Amino acid sequence: MELKFDGGRTPGFRLALVIVVALALTIPLFSIWLLVYDRKSQSDEATASITAGWGAAQVMSGPVLVIPYRSTATETVVENGQSVTRSNPVIRELTLAPEVTEMTTNLLPQVRKRSIYKAVVYDARNAGTARFAFPADLARTGVDPSQMDLARAELRFSLSDPRGLGANPQVTVNDQPLRLQPGAGSSGGRGFFAWIDASGLGTKPLSVAFAYDLRGNESLSLGPQAGDTRWTVRSSWASPSFGGEFLPDQREVGSSGFAATYQIGNLALGRSLVSTGDVGAVTATEPAPPADGPRAAGPQAASISLIQPVDLYSQVNRATKYGFLFIGFTFLALLMFDVIGGVRVSAVEYLLMGAALILFFVLLLAFAEVIGFAAAYVLASAAIAGLDTAYSAAVLGSWRRAGFIGGLLIGLYAVLYILLSLEAYSLLIGSLLLFAALAAVMYATRRIDWGAPREVQRAA
Repeated sequence: MELKFDGGRTPGFRLALVIVVALALTIPLFSIWLLVYDRKSQSDEATASITAGWGAAQVMSGPVLVIPYRSTATETVVENGQSVTRSNPVIRELTLAPEVTEMTTNLLPQVRKRSIYKAVVYDARNAGTARFAFPADLARTGVDPSQMDLARAELRFSLSDPRGLGANPQVTVNDQPLRLQPGAGSSGGRGFFAWIDASGLGTKPLSVAFAYDLRGNESLSLGPQAGDTRWTVRSSWASPSFGGEFLPDQREVGSSGFAATYQIGNLALGRSLVSTGDVGAVTATEPAPPADGPRAAGPQAASISLIQPVDLYSQVNRATKYGFLFIGFTFLALLMFDVIGGVRVSAVEYLLMGAALILFFVLLLAFAEVIGFAAAYVLASAAIAGLDTAYSAAVLGSWRRAGFIGGLLIGLYAVLYILLSLEAYSLLIGSLLLFAALAAVMYATRRIDWGAPREVQRAA
């Protein structure tokens, strides 16, 4: 063992050197974040390619009964310097929501793969009934029943992406099958509709039964409209996410799938069963196509998202945010050997060990895309812990000291995995860990003169 005087390299100088090297490593660490974002973007593009032509995230609504009626519209014009008010006959539409809608959906999920990417798609088999009747206070709407053209009524179903509509949807009114037309009404829109003769609606309720299949991906939503909407959903998917403006009244989620039951009244919707408007006007009963997942289903919808249990890109992204923790603790251990143990550790050695720690996140991302997050985490952490332990044995001149570095890394990787699993307590655990590390350093360095040069030792 050779001892020599470390001229000018005080403990304070070594600490500053370690900080500079750690700050330099933030550049490649930031590049890892960009890499994760880029791979996530590629995954989203691949998912969109897999699901192209199958159907987007679907939003369903209906049925509603739309009845044209004659009305008058007044307008005021100026003629020869005088205001003249005219009344012109117009055709408007009365939209009647059902008193009760009961609907059952059997959701059949599939996982489709292309290369290393996969997407969740589904077939939704819908069946239900609805009952229409004029409310007792219809006169309050200002519509004269004698002006209604009940023989030209339309029964409308709205869909956000009709491309996913299955073959041969069936709709019956009072047990009579209807011929369906494309569009959410004769004036256009997304979905399907049927012309019906609703002349008997004034004397008895109209009973509607319907069944149709719908294909989509990621999420399925229902826009409730009836006075009482009852929606029951069953599926074999074990990890649903319930969102939208309404949550299920009852739900059961297990390893074999889930079942959810919704019951929503029109008082919760904040609108009447009857509304009026111009022909072709977009009403609240027509859902907009979702732009970004289930939350885009509209202002009032019950949504079920078929999420994948582990989003590896979000997991890797969260793990990368703890990269500073790995670099800090490892460099801290080396610094303690440097200023207390008297073993000189050069800036290049700090840099190489730090580079290995950053490489862990690249390996984690690369392996996770192929073998899954958990297996990739074990493989990448074992590779980096073994590499840094072997290198630190040469740097510190002792396998015993290197064993401390290896144990530290194994402990850090284990703690990080716990932090990623226990998202709710990650801040608490991380804060306690940093507090314990700071307390240990303060205790170990309480008698060090940070401004005085020290002797260092190298193995012969």
